Amino acid sequence: MILTGGHNFDRESFFKMFDSFEGVNYSELKHPEANLQLGTIDLKTFDAVVFYDMPKTISEAEKESYFKLLKLGKGLVFLHHSQCSYQEWNEYKTIVGGKYHEEKNTPQTSTYQHDVTFEVKITDQKHPVTKGIKDFEILDEVYGNTEVLTGVTPLLTTDHPQSSKIIGWTHKKENSRIVYIQPGHDKNSWFNPNYQKLVKQAIAYVSEK
Repeated sequence: MILTGGHNFDRESFFKMFDSFEGVNYSELKHPEANLQLGTIDLKTFDAVVFYDMPKTISEAEKESYFKLLKLGKGLVFLHHSQCSYQEWNEYKTIVGGKYHEEKNTPQTSTYQHDVTFEVKITDQKHPVTKGIKDFEILDEVYGNTEVLTGVTPLLTTDHPQSSKIIGWTHKKENSRIVYIQPGHDKNSWFNPNYQKLVKQAIAYVSEK
């Protein structure tokens, strides 16, 4: 299940990436209805949820959809701007494993820069998410001064000065495996074979397949 909405993106190119994944079938839920719809769907019909969304607000009823996923151990993959969602919901960052802080002019304020070429470094080439992937170069948007929670397992790092060092990780929240991958702004990432392999292996890992 792929959740979108709250941030514009090149839909055709984004879904071409998922169309290229052999053995992966997907459906899309769009905000503003997505969270409530997610809570009403039979969870047996999908193995994982991929978040490529960035909504601002969330109701108590919509939060229940997340709690339901976590309790039942559904795999969650968060991509790129999804860590910017729900700035006022403090528990959200404990689900993703980190946060992009939108508040202005504070020591915690996060930054972004478009069209940056940087090297993605693999911290553990034996992990199921990164297995078979070597360090690679990518053209994408970087986030700086983001919060990464202690306790996550770093998977991807970079030394680019405009970026936070840790740009991909995994952790567990209640019964769910979770992966976050920071790159993924546009087709420069989506059509990168290394990025595609990361996303597909992340889905397989959180699905325990």
